[in-house]
Amino acid sequence: MSQHPERLNFALELAAAAGQLILQHYRTDGLLVESKADQSPVTVADRGAELLIRQQLSLRFPDDGVLGEEFPDSPSRNGYRWIVDPIDGTKAFVHGVPLFGTLIGIEYNGRMVAGVCRFPAMDEVIYAAEGHGCWWKIRDQAARRTQVPTTGDISQARLMFTEPTHWRTTGRFDTIVRVMDQVRIARGWGDCYGHALVATGRAEIAIDPLMSPWDIAALIPILREAGGLCVDWKGQETIFGGDGVSVTPALKDQVIAILSTAPALPAK
Repeated sequence: MSQHPERLNFALELAAAAGQLILQHYRTDGLLVESKADQSPVTVADRGAELLIRQQLSLRFPDDGVLGEEFPDSPSRNGYRWIVDPIDGTKAFVHGVPLFGTLIGIEYNGRMVAGVCRFPAMDEVIYAAEGHGCWWKIRDQAARRTQVPTTGDISQARLMFTEPTHWRTTGRFDTIVRVMDQVRIARGWGDCYGHALVATGRAEIAIDPLMSPWDIAALIPILREAGGLCVDWKGQETIFGGDGVSVTPALKDQVIAILSTAPALPAK
């Protein structure tokens, strides 16, 4: 019997607990923001939330591996690995914008099989396990199953994208402009929030020019179970592509055709 739903339920508990810790630091005076080697910001909330998740996992599923943004990897001894981004959208978090999320992806033998995307400041969560659909819960409302839009005309599509500096530093700014020229609406709602809008039927396309494994892992099963796709710019379902796009099936080929003309990512 699949143990994916059991782990998904625990992931929901972990995301909620991490969210409570994160909100203790949200919109507070004197929050210390440090810069990592890649100049991305990190706070005590990022580290504290990931540490909480890791500690609880070591008690409940001690043989499961963990790959996270803030701490060294823990290898798996049974095929399961948890891939964690405690705060996706730290820049939004430190500036008091509620569009940041906690991402927890669950991988089994190299395949992403479950994911949770929780927005603590909005008390909203989107989650999925393979074969069990994608679900969206807002505050005290009952969870409801969600699907990506059925829009097949790119000229009517809604596009979400992340901050322009990422597009410039990767040499890919012209690429997002080409997509913008095709769609009806383009909005800079990036990070996991933009991808969540696709999974919940509120957008057709969300594109990121830079994505680490912990940025995309949870989104892959969420989009898949919502009837969509979360893939790299070559159209492959992988956490190691370095970039990502969430898109409806009807628009995938058109969007990938545009993205495939983009320059390669800079060598690390």
